[in-house]
Amino acid sequence: MIYLDNAASTPIRPEAIDAMTTVLSDCYGNPSGAHKMAREARRLIDDARDTLSHGLGCDPKEIIFTAGGTEADNLAIFGTQGSRDGTILASVTDHHAVIAPVEQLEGEFIQVDESGLLDLDHLAHLLDENVALVSVGLVNGETGIIQDLEPIAEIVRSKAPKALIHTDAVQAFPWLDVASLAQSADLISIAGHKFGSPKGVGALVVRNGIEISPMQLGGGQELGIRSGTQNTAAIVAMAAAADVTLMERELTVERVAKMRDVLADNLQGVPQSYETGVSLHNGIADRSHKIAGSCHFCFEGIESEALLYMLEQENILASAASSCSSGAQDPSHVLAAMGYSRNLAGGSLRLSLGHATTWEDVDVAMKAVPTFIENLRKTGS
Repeated sequence: MIYLDNAASTPIRPEAIDAMTTVLSDCYGNPSGAHKMAREARRLIDDARDTLSHGLGCDPKEIIFTAGGTEADNLAIFGTQGSRDGTILASVTDHHAVIAPVEQLEGEFIQVDESGLLDLDHLAHLLDENVALVSVGLVNGETGIIQDLEPIAEIVRSKAPKALIHTDAVQAFPWLDVASLAQSADLISIAGHKFGSPKGVGALVVRNGIEISPMQLGGGQELGIRSGTQNTAAIVAMAAAADVTLMERELTVERVAKMRDVLADNLQGVPQSYETGVSLHNGIADRSHKIAGSCHFCFEGIESEALLYMLEQENILASAASSCSSGAQDPSHVLAAMGYSRNLAGGSLRLSLGHATTWEDVDVAMKAVPTFIENLRKTGS
């Protein structure tokens, strides 16, 4: 099985499995309790905060554990709206976990250019003293495009000084120094299954002095911001995965970027192919604005679902877009915002590499994808 859908979810790291099973078997007490097993569970959660704080560039007490990235995004947006009046702004290419809450709150969306980078002029146009929150994802889950948050923050601070800044760093954590690149953000979302932990656990960084309203009430866990008994085993597993990710990240990025470049350069040779967010300079692709694991293309004259079906028959697992809903291949709001036609976007392919990807995986994909595209074009599928 060749797994090239790491942007959707990554293989669980052995360290995370070991950490989780140990807690499940030996430390199953409720961390809100008073006896020694409960205290041990609480200590493990505090240790997990310490570990994650190094990768997020925050104080451990600023970390609020959630059930995943979607909850973290929702908590950031609805929590801000509940604590202050004002308009919510978000990038038009953000994850649906951001888009849907902003739409419900009748917020506004910031446009991007053809490369997927935020339109700073449009951002400045939308900003005023009534803006309460600006949400811009650090890395796009579909195209792998990296946003530079620092100039964005400078514009927000100058034109909407009371506004909070939120970034969805779910796709960024495995590849980038989030502690440095997101230091201007007041709120930061992550999800453990993007870097080797089980699904169903994530976190929201809420900087000291920032007030947001809770979305659920109860026992007052997580500083009262996210009540409910903590999932100790999943939290510990996420911290274990984060620890390994941080230790290996530099070498992983270097290794995976080489594989991605070879794969993408090969696909550039497919007629009528378009690598999203990438420009060519003297025939050389500039992928400096993309994370190392992202290889995203649009191909004319094919349908994504047909290509994905053919790949799966050869045990190559990939996707066409962000896995944020039921799995149906709906038209991409990301590619539409970047100016891609519906027909061209309908031929998109996301091959996302990860820490477990091998050169053999890449070699098989390089041979299969061009062949299948040629066959689909011949048959008109």
